[in-house]
Amino acid sequence: MGKKDKNKKKGKGAEKTAMKTDKKLAAKQKRLLEKLGETDIAEVVAKLEAEETRRKTVTEEICSPPTPRSNFTLVAHPEKEELILFGGEFYNGQRVCVYNDLFFYNIAKNEWKQVQSPAGPAPRSGHQMVAVATDGGQLWVFGGEHASPSQLQFYHYKDLWVMRMKTRTWEKVNAPNGPSARSGHRMVANKKRLFIFGGFHDNNQSYRYFNDVHIFSLESYVWLKVDVSGALVPAPRSGCCMAACPDGKVLIWGGYSKAAIKKDADRGVVHTDMFSLVPDKTNPDKFKWVTVKPGGYRPLPRSSVSCTTAPNGKSYCFGGVMDIDEDEEDIKGQFGEELLSLDLTTQTWRLLEIAKKEKNVNKKNKETTAQDVEMEVATNSAETTSTDGVFTVTVAGPSISSNASLPKVPSLFPNRRPKNVPSPRMNSGLCVSKGVLYVYGGLYEEDNKQYTFNDFYALDLHKLDEWKSIITNDMNAHEWVDSESSDSDENDDESSESDSDSDDDENDAGMETD
Repeated sequence: MGKKDKNKKKGKGAEKTAMKTDKKLAAKQKRLLEKLGETDIAEVVAKLEAEETRRKTVTEEICSPPTPRSNFTLVAHPEKEELILFGGEFYNGQRVCVYNDLFFYNIAKNEWKQVQSPAGPAPRSGHQMVAVATDGGQLWVFGGEHASPSQLQFYHYKDLWVMRMKTRTWEKVNAPNGPSARSGHRMVANKKRLFIFGGFHDNNQSYRYFNDVHIFSLESYVWLKVDVSGALVPAPRSGCCMAACPDGKVLIWGGYSKAAIKKDADRGVVHTDMFSLVPDKTNPDKFKWVTVKPGGYRPLPRSSVSCTTAPNGKSYCFGGVMDIDEDEEDIKGQFGEELLSLDLTTQTWRLLEIAKKEKNVNKKNKETTAQDVEMEVATNSAETTSTDGVFTVTVAGPSISSNASLPKVPSLFPNRRPKNVPSPRMNSGLCVSKGVLYVYGGLYEEDNKQYTFNDFYALDLHKLDEWKSIITNDMNAHEWVDSESSDSDENDDESSESDSDSDDDENDAGMETD
């Protein structure tokens, strides 16, 4: 009895210590915000939402292409030859800008229009948007986040919106029992339902990743109570890929998560596994997770991969990033430019190689089109782990090869690149309209500098002969502000804080992959 009471007192002591630590971190952040003159993020979002309600009319104006951004959404109109872009963020090395602008791109006219409607969603990034054909076309938006300019504060949304494209009007759907606030989640429409999976919540003091499933009825406008089972379920993650299959199943694969392994140390995990959410044949509100072992080409482990599903029953994936050790202190991103297709019926991967038209070639070579490249699939399952002593990156799932390691993979990004093809990047916009694949924007990091794009490309999926550059890649599209000096000044001002507090701030300041 005495031993039990002793353990109980020990637990209370641990709780008090944790509460003191949280209060200390909160107080330190409050002082930093006061120094920067930055308003509480909740107040900022409330003001932005109030501004949206003051708009009374719908305006639609021809405009220039959207500014450089990442973590936005790009979808194809379900009936017209139009693309629709919403939200996103831009970081110049010192400040973050978050958007809620809405653009319609007329493919035939090569023309952008900005649409402003009364009482729409507040600025956000890391959200999800899908288009459905109901009533001439609807846009559904859920969640996302708003970051303060300093990235010291984050506000996560849990709101659900619908835009009726005929009238260009927004409506906030206030249905109870929906998902908690989050960003980096994924959402697809399937059988007149919205399926939402995963994501994360981070307030710069603590974080949490999700693996829950939420289903919203597009007919009754209610969140459904569903029973999801399975002997193995996907681990919590954000930034994964998600696709609705023709047979009613929903596939998820890949993604990223991190977890604390000890004080002041996190473990980053890049997931490479695949799961199928299978509906019960007799009960439409009952589902089961089933593991999937796809065939064909084995994609390199990456997160923040852009993904879209086409009417031909295939999903297409482009780009992504994988953290690698450059030295004992720095972990840098290796960005990809692979274009992959996944057959949603056979669960088979293919690496698509785009044939380039040459002027001085014979007729036979001119008629050559892209070939699907299949590579041997390794059967062993393992984890690849790298660490710098503070941050550890683990690749979860099947290994690429028993003797292979990431640094030995042939470089996918040579120093000199043509400007008429999409360069390596992550968190770009990807969608398919009338058999044509479109890539817009995204970001790329090199030598502590972050490039945010607004370039634009098209690829005919029937021919796969060459990329069409609609807006050329400009690596100097915006000025990068070196924030190292300002960071050092802030650290000097906070020198009175303990070393452990400083370490906590450094760990929390990293960029999240959506």
